[in-house]
Amino acid sequence: MDPLPAEKSIDVLLKEKRRYPPPAAFVKAARVSGPAARARLQARGAKAPEKFWEDAARELSWDKPWRRVLEWKVPHARWFSGGKLNVAANCLDRHLDGPRRHKAAIIWEGEPGETRTLTYLQLHREVCLFASALKDLGVAKGDRVAIYLPMVPEAAIAMLACARIGAVHGVVFGGFSAESLRDRINDAGAKVVITADGGWRKGAVVRLKDAVDEAVKSAPSVTAVVVLKRTNTDVAIHEGRDHWWHRLTAKASADGPAEPLDSEHPLFILYTSGSTGKPKGVLHTTAGYLVQTAWTTKNVFDLRDTDVYWCTADVGWVTGHSYVVYGPLACGATVLMYEGAPMQPRPDRFWEIVERHRVSVLYTAPTAIRAFMKAGDEHPRGRDLSSLRLLGTVGEPINPEAWRWYRDVIGGGRCPIVDTWWQTETGAILISPLPGATPAKPGSATLPLPGVDADVVDKAGKPVPPGSGGYLVVRRPWPAMLRTIWGDDERYQAQYWSQIPGMYFTGDGARKDKDGYFWILGRIDDVLNVAGHRLSTMEIESALVGHPAVAEAAAVGRPDELLGQAVAAFVTLKGGRLPSPELKEELREHVAKAIGAIARPSEIRFADALPKTRSGKIMRRLLREVAAGRAVQGDVTTLEDLTVLAALQKDEE
Repeated sequence: MDPLPAEKSIDVLLKEKRRYPPPAAFVKAARVSGPAARARLQARGAKAPEKFWEDAARELSWDKPWRRVLEWKVPHARWFSGGKLNVAANCLDRHLDGPRRHKAAIIWEGEPGETRTLTYLQLHREVCLFASALKDLGVAKGDRVAIYLPMVPEAAIAMLACARIGAVHGVVFGGFSAESLRDRINDAGAKVVITADGGWRKGAVVRLKDAVDEAVKSAPSVTAVVVLKRTNTDVAIHEGRDHWWHRLTAKASADGPAEPLDSEHPLFILYTSGSTGKPKGVLHTTAGYLVQTAWTTKNVFDLRDTDVYWCTADVGWVTGHSYVVYGPLACGATVLMYEGAPMQPRPDRFWEIVERHRVSVLYTAPTAIRAFMKAGDEHPRGRDLSSLRLLGTVGEPINPEAWRWYRDVIGGGRCPIVDTWWQTETGAILISPLPGATPAKPGSATLPLPGVDADVVDKAGKPVPPGSGGYLVVRRPWPAMLRTIWGDDERYQAQYWSQIPGMYFTGDGARKDKDGYFWILGRIDDVLNVAGHRLSTMEIESALVGHPAVAEAAAVGRPDELLGQAVAAFVTLKGGRLPSPELKEELREHVAKAIGAIARPSEIRFADALPKTRSGKIMRRLLREVAAGRAVQGDVTTLEDLTVLAALQKDEE
């Protein structure tokens, strides 16, 4: 991340005044019921945050109690010092002596349509077997293990098996290239790589083992590769190094106890791209991480034993770690996992899954929601979505138009929406509605959760006035926070704790309104400087999507001699709407009317699709290159569809 700019704070132009109270029926039964209940929680968390998180920690099973809740010396925290627990035991073993023993822990559906269900008892056995298999391969406490799997139950099993024996896992998203995988293996010094012959994506097999073979050619720390048979694809097996998953577990013991681990024992390393191009390994540890992910899962999603909970994220991302595996299983939830693409083989695949499995809590990304909007209302309306009772969104700010579509078309107007803000680095949700207690404003993540001290400040660290844009920070440590960057503590301190001294700088711009609600304006790196005005790309994109013809939009800056930067917008249209010069001008004026003439795009380009990663994030870096007329630089292997970029470049020519 570059140093903070010296210019004035971010201009805030977009105004959203609609307000949606939680449905009365939901409030009546909610875990946190009504604004007064949330206010009491907030007061507890503000007055005595350590006591608040200590109470939350008592809901877990500990092998040894802590002697001190927090040791804090900026920028390093130790939570629950002296305590010991095991994450896998909290996610599995403690559920086996009660009614959850035979409850479904994971319901899985593969892209071709096959399904599997693992009860807590069955999942426990599979984790114990694989933990023993890892030990048989020489994996010991503190060793690093790379996981490069499709979205199958074995991904969660591998993570939990590592946690059970104290190995440190590093999940690498299956869409990353062999080179990216190699870099992550080498940075972590991984001893073992866990992969599959392949995985299904958009009707085709992604050959994961081939990428591993290429990666480990230059990864001297790797002593073994474990291969799951998923697609029955022919792969090379290197004798002495490669081992089939099913053969290892067939001869392994199911009796392995969970290792009591120090509260600060490393749990996982998760790599996130940095502005330098060198991936940075975010390190999360054991107890604090689990305390906060469990508390937020239970309270943000108002989770019940009767819920079928579906977080659509891949386990290759932090959302998959915290809200597919660790948080929900610690709460004894029934978790749905789906392997494939959202619209494979039909546009209604997601809604068919909701209908078939009677999903009650759905947590997905704004980019997916906008894609569903573009596909048309007829697909969700053709399915029975009456089982849904709560909706969530994660990954980036959601524009108000998509929020309302999600509420009205998917939720039928009866489901609260939890618009959550957090990061790989934060480990758990920090800003979100509590669904039975927080009136929602479309596009706002609402309020910091109890025990979280977040604010919007200027470069000097002083709070900005209500309605003004500034820098989103967290003033105090929180249990699930990253502890450092693996192997680079200097980078950790410089990037997160030196930009605004004494505070954790998130890298995001934000504003607070008069009610204290937070509105995330996007990454500071994406803020445009147009004729001296600092404009949020999120606001411009929200204004464009507010036009009835637009399904999705991405705004970027391109160099301009007069303005410094000019706004270039890439727009996809809803079905039945055709590009035209008249529509371009209409959209430009629509933005000017919605948020001001200074934000009027200098250029609008229509596109059939926008370049996205497989996790659904728009790759604005590529759009900036296209808008500037430059050759696209850098790694594009994570693109969901390379033809999208080719089409944009061809259009430029």
